[in-house]
Amino acid sequence: MKTMSHLRSLACLLVLLGQLAFAGAAGAATDGAAVVAEISRRGDAAVAAYSPTKPLPTASEFSSLYFDVFEGAGMELDLGMKSPRLKTEIEVLFGSVNSQSMRGVPATELAASWNELRVKLAEAGTLYDEPQSTGFLAVFLKSLLILLREGVEAMLVVGALAAYLRRAGGADRVWVIYAGAGVAIPLSLLTGWALTGALQAAGASRSVLEGVTMLLAAAVLFYLSFWMFSKREAQRWQAWVAGKVDSALTQGSLLALAGAACLAVYREGAETVLFYGALLAGSAGQESAVAAGIAVAAAVLVGAFFVLRLVSLRLPFAAFFGGTAVLLYGLAVAFVGQGIVELQAAGLMGSSPLAWAPQVSSLGIAPTAQGIGAQGSMLLLPLLLWSGSQWRRARA
Repeated sequence: MKTMSHLRSLACLLVLLGQLAFAGAAGAATDGAAVVAEISRRGDAAVAAYSPTKPLPTASEFSSLYFDVFEGAGMELDLGMKSPRLKTEIEVLFGSVNSQSMRGVPATELAASWNELRVKLAEAGTLYDEPQSTGFLAVFLKSLLILLREGVEAMLVVGALAAYLRRAGGADRVWVIYAGAGVAIPLSLLTGWALTGALQAAGASRSVLEGVTMLLAAAVLFYLSFWMFSKREAQRWQAWVAGKVDSALTQGSLLALAGAACLAVYREGAETVLFYGALLAGSAGQESAVAAGIAVAAAVLVGAFFVLRLVSLRLPFAAFFGGTAVLLYGLAVAFVGQGIVELQAAGLMGSSPLAWAPQVSSLGIAPTAQGIGAQGSMLLLPLLLWSGSQWRRARA
C-alpha cells in the first residue's frame, strides 16, 4: 500500500508539473537573429564610447543588454532549450564584460572580452538561421528532453532522501519528503507566472532568483551530505538511532530533508514551466505533442525513481550512506557553480576570467576565479574536516 501511495504521489507531482507548464504565459516566438543583431550593434557602440575613467555608462549599457534584450526578449530561455552549453557560456561572458566595465579596466581588455561574447552571440544566432521543425515528432522530442533534463536532478535528490529515511528507520515519515516536493509545485507555477510578467515589469531578473535558489539548495545539500556521511558506519548509526532518531527526525534534520526536496523540485520546476511556455509559443497547434512528451518523460522519471529505490535498499549499509552523501555533496558543488554564474550574469557578483579553466555546464564549472575558487574550496573542505578529525583523535 505504501509503495502504491508513493508511486501515486510521485506520478501526481510529475503530471501536475507538466500540466502547470501549460499555464506558463506563452508569447511570441523569439527572433534570435534580431536579438543578436541588436546586442552586437549596441555593444559595439558601448565599447567604442568606453572610458576607463568614466565606466558607468558602458556598464549600464551592458547591464541593459543582458536584462532588457537577452533575457527580456526571451532569448536566454529559448537558447537554454536549443543549447544549454552555449547559453551558459554567454552568461559567463556577459558577467565578465559587466564586471570589467564596472571596474574600469583598460579599453583593450574590455574590447577583448566583448569580442569573445560577440563570437558566442553570433554562434547562437546561427541556431536561428536554420529552419525549425514544428512537426509532431520534433516537438515531442523537445518536450520529452525538457522534462528529462530538468527532472533528473530533482528526482535524484527526492529519491535519495526518501531512500535515506527508509534506511534510517523513518519509513513512516517519508511523506515529509513528498510534502516538501509537493509544496514546490505551486511555488514553481507562481514563479513561472511571475517571471513572465510581474517580476520582469518590476525589473527583477530570473538569473537573480535562480542564483539565490541554487545557493540555498547547495547549502542545504551540503549540510545533509556531511550529516549522512558521519553516520555511514553501522555502529555509529545504531548508537545514534538508539537515543536520537525520534527527536532528530521530527526536528531540524527532518525539516532539512523536506527543505532539500522542496528546493530541488522548485529550482527545476520553475525553469521547466518557463521552458514549456517558450516551447508552446513556438509550436502552435502541437499541444498534443507537448503533452505526449511530458507523459513519456514523467513515466521514465517514475521508473528511474523506483529503480533508485530498489538499488538503494540492496546496497550495504556503509556504501548506501556514503554514496548518498557523495551524491548530495556533488550536487551541492554543481549548484554553487551554477548559482555563481547566474549572479555574475546579473551583475551582482564580480567575474574574473581564467583562460586556462574549462567550462562544464552540467557540473556548474565556469572559467572564472570566483566559480572555480568556490567549488575548489568546497572540494577541499572534506579533506580539511577529515584532517581536523584525525588531529583531534591523535591529541585524544
